[in-house]
Amino acid sequence: MALIHPASAGHGLNLQSGGNILIWFGLTWSLELYQQTVARLWRQGQSAETVVVQHIITAGTIDEDVMKALANKDMTQSRLIAAVKARVTHGR
Repeated sequence: MALIHPASAGHGLNLQSGGNILIWFGLTWSLELYQQTVARLWRQGQSAETVVVQHIITAGTIDEDVMKALANKDMTQSRLIAAVKARVTHGR
């Protein structure tokens, strides 16, 4: 078990051979930081078959807003990437 801060773990820390469970007890508003931190576990060469990501969210708190914001950012990013790929592929 390791207690880490996402800003430190999100970049330059490889955990794929040492862990497979991530529990967020304090979320970040940054989609990049969130994705990078999760990616520290979910990488080529990981020793576990699955990676589990859990979120500790209390109803009626800002944590719910942060989760919604992260989901919206992820959806927007995915749509943008898909649009760029379509434009490059089809030349439109």
